[in-house]
Amino acid sequence: MLEGKVAIVTGAGRGIGRAIALRLARDGADVLVCDIDAASAAGTAQEVIALGRRAVGIHTDVTVRSQTRDMVDRALSELGRVDILVNNAGVVQVKSWLELDDNDIDSLFAVNVKGVIFASQAVAPHLMAQRSGRVINIASLASKIGRPLYAHYSASKAAVVNLTKAMAMFFAPYGVTCNSVCPGIVDTKMWEYLDEALGPIEGRAKGETIAQRRTTIPLGRLEVPEDVANVVAFLASADSAYMTGQSLLVDGGIFME
Repeated sequence: MLEGKVAIVTGAGRGIGRAIALRLARDGADVLVCDIDAASAAGTAQEVIALGRRAVGIHTDVTVRSQTRDMVDRALSELGRVDILVNNAGVVQVKSWLELDDNDIDSLFAVNVKGVIFASQAVAPHLMAQRSGRVINIASLASKIGRPLYAHYSASKAAVVNLTKAMAMFFAPYGVTCNSVCPGIVDTKMWEYLDEALGPIEGRAKGETIAQRRTTIPLGRLEVPEDVANVVAFLASADSAYMTGQSLLVDGGIFME
């Protein structure tokens, strides 16, 4: 399905990003695996290679514009082209919005919003020149639901959803699509952190917060990274050629628009 294509996946050392990199590889893509943790990026790259695809794992801090440019240069020089960019790198923090300081806001928006902009700017000239490509941004269910204890995270992911629409309009004349995916409660390290951070605030022991959240999921189970990766693979494929500017909820039915 993706034979001959090259994908860049940010934040691909673990969790959702790792699952996306592996799924795209299974569909035939070669993958540039990017993560702020170079060792985890290398580990995922080795898993991609074990699937029979080419891969390179590199350290990338998406908050540094020059590093996102280097990321694209590495894809071009070592894998030959760029067809797909998955902006997955993201961070979360639990803190009341009344207590947020400049660093809390700036550091979170730097990864979740500026990182998407920088990486997309870096890849844009190449996708525009070849008049084809896919940009897929990982947003969140939190973009749809306000959360006072991580309001800046919710705001950053809402920004990603609307940035996706603007990018889709810009890229459309060049045959490039841009869509976002909004995961729900995913069984990853991020949700382990949320469970531990929210528990004391909500008066729950470790594990009880995520157990309570599970009861809100109509499909009755926690999401796994592969659930997100499956939708990303669809958006990366030719099957989604007539979709752009969309925000796809993958949350087990928690929020139904």
